[in-house]
Amino acid sequence: MAQFTVHDAKTNLSKLISSALEGEEVIIARGNLPVVRLSPLRPPSLRQFGVLRGKITLDPSFFDPLPLDELNGWSIE
Repeated sequence: MAQFTVHDAKTNLSKLISSALEGEEVIIARGNLPVVRLSPLRPPSLRQFGVLRGKITLDPSFFDPLPLDELNGWSIE
């Protein structure tokens, strides 16, 4: 674990980013108090459309009209 002051971190930010990307834990401190951990972000996962196809079913009554008392609860006045 490497710990750097804010001033050192500003001066060597590119090097610290490289270290974090290589798996090293980089801590930035104000004085002697550690306040920030620099770590790489995970790449966003790709969405898979249709992944739940066939796993979720709707009851046929799902498409029935709502009762009037339920509809009245949704009215905007």
